[in-house]
Amino acid sequence: MSVTPRQYEQLKARLSGSKRVAQPVFQSSLRPAAAGTQIIVGIDPSLRGTGFGVIQMARPHPVALTHGVIACPPGWEHSRCLLKIMRTLREICVQYHPTVCAIEGLFYAQNLQTALIMGEARGAALAAMAEAGLDIFEIAPRKVKQAIAGYGAAHKEAVAKMVQRLLHLPATPAADAADALAIALSHAQDTSRYSLIAPKKI
Repeated sequence: MSVTPRQYEQLKARLSGSKRVAQPVFQSSLRPAAAGTQIIVGIDPSLRGTGFGVIQMARPHPVALTHGVIACPPGWEHSRCLLKIMRTLREICVQYHPTVCAIEGLFYAQNLQTALIMGEARGAALAAMAEAGLDIFEIAPRKVKQAIAGYGAAHKEAVAKMVQRLLHLPATPAADAADALAIALSHAQDTSRYSLIAPKKI
C-alpha cells in the first residue's frame, strides 16, 4: 500500500506525540492538489433572476468571494435577458478567475413553456462558462438540498440559512444567490476524494 507525503507527515506527527487537529468538513473533502486554490462558480439559471455565487476553498472554511442575482425586468425581451446573463457571467469570470463551474441540473417542468425559457437561460450561462474555458458540472436540485440542508425537499429558506452558516456570511443571501452558493458548495463535496460517485460533466 502506497503512502502519500501528507499521510507520512501525519504519521510522523502522531508518533512524536502531537495532538490530532480536526478539519472542517469541506476542507477535508478536497483533493490535495486543489486545497486552498480551487475557486468554484455556482449558477442557478433563470431568465428573470439567475443566481450566481463564487466561493474559494480555504481554511478554516470556504470563503464567498461574491454572490448575487442577475435580475431582468418582466418587460425585457428574452434576447435582452440572455445577453445580460452572458455578459454578467463573463465579467465574473474575468474578475474572479474561477477554476470550475457548477450549474443546477435540469428539472421536469409541467409547463412546456417554462421549461423552454429555463433552457434558454441555462444555455446562455453554459455558453459564458464554456467561453471561459471552464469544466462545467451539473448537479440535480434535490441533490444540492440534500448536501446542504440534509433533506432533498428542503425549503429555500432552510438552504439559505445553511449557506449563511457554512460560509460565515453576515446576512442570509437572496434566495437565488443562496441556491447558487449551495450548488458551488455541493460541487465541493462531489469532488471529494471520498466521493463514490463522480460528478456529471457537461
